[in-house]
Amino acid sequence: MNTLPDRSPHPDLPLGCVLHGDCIEMLATLPEKSVDLIFADPPYNLQLQNDLWRPNMTKVDAVDDDWDRFDSLAAYDAFTRAWLAACRRVLKDTGTLWVIGSYHNIFRVGTALMDLGYWILNDVVWIKTNPMPNFRGTRFTNAHETLIWAQKKRGEKYTFNYHSMKALNGGKQMRSDWEIPLCTGAERLRINGEKAHSTQKPEALLYRVILSSSNPGDVVLDPFFGTGTTGAVARKLHRHWIGIEKNEAYVRLAEERIAAIQPEPYSVEAFEFPDPRRLPRVPFRQIVEMGLLQPGQRLYYQNRDDMAALILATGRIRLGEHTGSIHQVARVLQEGPANGWRLWYYDDPESGERREIDVLREQVRRQMR
Repeated sequence: MNTLPDRSPHPDLPLGCVLHGDCIEMLATLPEKSVDLIFADPPYNLQLQNDLWRPNMTKVDAVDDDWDRFDSLAAYDAFTRAWLAACRRVLKDTGTLWVIGSYHNIFRVGTALMDLGYWILNDVVWIKTNPMPNFRGTRFTNAHETLIWAQKKRGEKYTFNYHSMKALNGGKQMRSDWEIPLCTGAERLRINGEKAHSTQKPEALLYRVILSSSNPGDVVLDPFFGTGTTGAVARKLHRHWIGIEKNEAYVRLAEERIAAIQPEPYSVEAFEFPDPRRLPRVPFRQIVEMGLLQPGQRLYYQNRDDMAALILATGRIRLGEHTGSIHQVARVLQEGPANGWRLWYYDDPESGERREIDVLREQVRRQMR
């Protein structure tokens, strides 16, 4: 069993709690520069004027809650700037913020972000694979929402688990268009058969947000907590979480939902995916010095028997007229940039198999931890 990394969260943070109250007031009670990641799903100010009806004359369960109503665009802008400024105060200088919205509000939110000094890193389009149709047939179907990802201070280091997202995307670089269905079925919380919250987000969406831009032991804050999707996913991924929610009924639902989650025990292997570029450097000569490979042994370029290089006692290799490091010789053979760790193979005497030499580098790194 591994111990969750001690990232020394601020001792005054109410970790694992849902704070009941206005988000701006509650944010003011939190320590400055204490939070690693914020996900915000604020009111969209949809400005709905009339009820929506399906062709079969059943009423659409649209967003008509009081918390989504504002007297004017100016009032909404003032509210947006106030909560964004409060979030910026509690974010660490290395922290980032995600905010989601629709065409009704996201452009106004983006302007406020930039005016307050945030630096936008990406906008991500959540493409809904099962969107609600436009029943009146007067516009295109609204099949997406937009997320803005911004860092608190331009130029500061921030967390982006690029290789984790690439692995999650089947080995391909993850793009900024995410195809994820709406929250439906057993995941959708209901009370007496009715939706408990009109805009509950799918856990799959929060999974990408939290996995991509935080690490185990980090503090994740959601100032519009709703029914607790952010906290539920954070708990499963072994992040600390804090929620702020004004609606007392949502607070109770969120607390019950998260209390029922029993995450799998933390382990480095399951939850930590360090950036290979930041791993300890292991020179090939160290592999030879440690006796994991022997001088005189052969390495096979791209696992080819007709391209066998000789390992020299100096930790260099020789193939025909070419002598150099595993990278230099591979570069000549490829006629371009080359990572020798992924191109040379050796015969493993224990298994009898031919294996990539990178497994030996990983073996050394494990011993260095």
